[in-house]
Amino acid sequence: MFKNNKNDYTGWLVFIGFAVLLLELLFFNEGLIFSLFIAGGMIYLGRRKPEKKLSKLLFFGGIAFLVVNVFSMMTFRFLLLAILLHFFIQYLNSKKQPQKMTVNLSKPGDTPKQETLVKTKPLFENIFLGQQKTPPGVYEWNDVNIQAGIGDTIIDLSYTMLPKGETVIFIRNLIGNVQILVPYEYEASVQHSCLVGSAMVFENQEPRMFNQSFQLRTPGYEQAEQKVKIVTSLIVGNLEVTRI
Repeated sequence: MFKNNKNDYTGWLVFIGFAVLLLELLFFNEGLIFSLFIAGGMIYLGRRKPEKKLSKLLFFGGIAFLVVNVFSMMTFRFLLLAILLHFFIQYLNSKKQPQKMTVNLSKPGDTPKQETLVKTKPLFENIFLGQQKTPPGVYEWNDVNIQAGIGDTIIDLSYTMLPKGETVIFIRNLIGNVQILVPYEYEASVQHSCLVGSAMVFENQEPRMFNQSFQLRTPGYEQAEQKVKIVTSLIVGNLEVTRI
């Protein structure tokens, strides 16, 4: 019963949140879409030539403009209220439901079997600001599953040995570019979505992307013994997947 009630109020909060966002965009803050588009454009232009002072000014100005617009949104305030309401309901339910104690009876000599787990160090970490790239020399491969805030991610697969089967690269990024270098002997599949940016996957180019997604793969992907599955999602940024 508790689980059903939790799903009910969570669903209602999501529905009301979408309704508040729609009302804000249509009636109360009609210029919000234009303001967010301008902020995204400033950030995108600033990322193209980061070495120039004007580009840096556009980049950080776009971030500041974006933050100001988000904090002024009615939907953002509703989100904060929904989070507080969620924790308040969790607190009430914890008071209503007493904790249960269970006693496990086991025969002497019986020892529970423990599963052995091997913990490996990830190749990349989740970061909010900064660039990440694979080492310049030979390195041991681990599948990539990260989310980042602002910064570039560069992965060069020519300095590592991929295992047999499907290798997974999963990257979610707010603002930044993703570059992946794939050796010719590996087949590849690319799934990409982007709000504002561009993409180049081998010979296929998407110079201007606006709220788009696509899926591409090499002809021998399904039958290949060694293959790379690339899944990327960017708010603002460029994707480049090239052979090396």
